[in-house]
Amino acid sequence: MSPDELRSRLEFYRDLGIKEIYRRQQPVAPMPEIELPSLIPAGDTLDVICSDIGDCTRCRLHKGRNKIVFGVGNPEAKLVFVGEGPGADEDAQGIPFVGRAGQLLTQMIENTSAKEGIPLKRADVYICNVVKCRPPENRTPEPDEMEICGQFLFRQLSAIKPKAICALGSTAAKALLGGKDGVTRLRGKWHKWRDIPLMVTYHPSYLLRPYNQNAKREAWEDLKMVLHFVYD
Repeated sequence: MSPDELRSRLEFYRDLGIKEIYRRQQPVAPMPEIELPSLIPAGDTLDVICSDIGDCTRCRLHKGRNKIVFGVGNPEAKLVFVGEGPGADEDAQGIPFVGRAGQLLTQMIENTSAKEGIPLKRADVYICNVVKCRPPENRTPEPDEMEICGQFLFRQLSAIKPKAICALGSTAAKALLGGKDGVTRLRGKWHKWRDIPLMVTYHPSYLLRPYNQNAKREAWEDLKMVLHFVYD
């Protein structure tokens, strides 16, 4: 330990109220490493996670929902798309991304794959949301709602173990990466959720707005980058 490091350590102890330090004269055997238990149950699967959610009443979103929207797709998918939360169509059917935004997402996945020579259909990927119940009037989920439901999202991602994750929109990006940056700052480059590469791009509902032509082009570029990373 250098003199500067020792000085900083002593100042730290002083700030804690420790005024005297004794040096051991005899060598002490190192403490054995302690392996902390994982927050993810051993042998976790999508079926187990869905069963654990049950008829969930853990947060206020359950009060207005019709169906829990768990997720859909290949349970061994190499690519997972994560959105914000169910809309009216999803709430009625119990399947994520089946409304207009979902139809656009399907087109983006399948059309981009075809143009890039990658044999991929929507059913080959996995699609889910940060929250599993529809927020009232499609509002943005509150932080406590995202935290409660996020535990199940994290378990889903850990169970699937995809090669990459694509976060659709700022809500999904903040849930997975933390921080306050929006899509514009985050998109176009790789991040990581735990050890899994993660790309942020625009939510399809944002791309449906007629004045977002540049965003559409950027989203297609993001998706091409993801597809080639995962499937090349």
